[in-house]
Amino acid sequence: MPGKINIDVKKVAELARLEFKEDELKVFSPQFENILEYISQIDELDLNNVEPMSSPLQSSQRFRDDKHINNGLTRDEVLSNAPKAKDGFFVVPKVIE
Repeated sequence: MPGKINIDVKKVAELARLEFKEDELKVFSPQFENILEYISQIDELDLNNVEPMSSPLQSSQRFRDDKHINNGLTRDEVLSNAPKAKDGFFVVPKVIE
């Protein structure tokens, strides 16, 4: 199983765009194996009637009153700081072909 874990650590590292040296893999592999064992324990539980939650604490958001509200900047003021603008919009390099 240790060989399999090394492959999993390498795959997870690749997906996360991380690089590890072989000696680092020897350190991370047992840790990764422990994490996988823990996840397998959770997989064995019947969680059908458990509601999802975003926090283990029962609290609500505390909002404060907005003070010193202003109307913000105009479009022209915002675009005046842009390196490039056209027709009221920011011009950015094309990233999708």
